[in-house]
Amino acid sequence: MYKIREVDGQDDDIADTLRDLHQLTFFNGAGLPDFDWGHWWLAFHRATPVAFAGLVPSTHAHNAGYICRVGVLEKHCGHRLQLRLMRAMESRSRYNGWRCVVSDTIDNPASANNFIRAGYRLYLPPCPWAYSNTLYWRKMIA
Repeated sequence: MYKIREVDGQDDDIADTLRDLHQLTFFNGAGLPDFDWGHWWLAFHRATPVAFAGLVPSTHAHNAGYICRVGVLEKHCGHRLQLRLMRAMESRSRYNGWRCVVSDTIDNPASANNFIRAGYRLYLPPCPWAYSNTLYWRKMIA
């Protein structure tokens, strides 16, 4: 029913779709990422994009990928799309030769539960990069 595909964030049409999904899932709660950088995925329901995710090289953890965004349209929540997108990002991270994947959440129990479900563990980075109430996640993949 759902298909996940890695896409080229530098393609103008893809970048427009990623921007639209970002707006529809994050509203104004997060800044717009740079879709020209890193790896991006779209999840489709039939031919309609309903979720997206982004992975970039971490600037805070050594030899790691950073899950910078995962957004799923509310109507399509509950179909394990975030989990499936996370698996795709882990696969890309292995291919890139990174030893782990890191991310963070703030006040988002659904995402935190998905990180736990996917095998991520809470950790305290040597130099925390976000807010005092941020939860930091890491999964060793190599």
